Amino acid sequence: QLVESGGGWVHAGGSLRLSCKAPRDILSVFSSSDMAWYRQAPGKQRDLVAAQAAGGSTTYADSVKGRFTITRDNGKRTVYLQMNNLQPDDTAVYYCAKVRGTPQSWTPQSWGQGTQVTVSS
Repeated sequence: QLVESGGGWVHAGGSLRLSCKAPRDILSVFSSSDMAWYRQAPGKQRDLVAAQAAGGSTTYADSVKGRFTITRDNGKRTVYLQMNNLQPDDTAVYYCAKVRGTPQSWTPQSWGQGTQVTVSS
C-alpha cells in the first residue's frame, strides 16, 4: 500500500507538499516505476493531477500547470507533489498511484489511501 501524507487545510494562495512513500514489498524497484497523483472532489470523478515517468518526464493537468510540481526521491522510494497558490477548486482527496502507460494515457495499477486537502477562500 502506498502511503500518502502532507494534506491539510490552507487559505487560498497557500502551499502544501504531499508525500507518498512506497513500501519495499509493493514497489521493489521504485526507480523504474511511473508514479502519479490524482484527486477526487466530492461528487466528481477521480482525475489525474500530475505524473512522472521513471525517466523523469512529467505530465500535468491544465488546471495545475505552473502551480504544482511532481518530483521523486528514488533513494527514499517517495514521490512528492508541491502545490503552490492553492485555490478552493483544489479542494479534494489526493491519491498517489503507481501507473503504467504513456503520458497520453496513464492507467493506475495501485493506490494509496488518500489525503485530504482543503482550501478556504
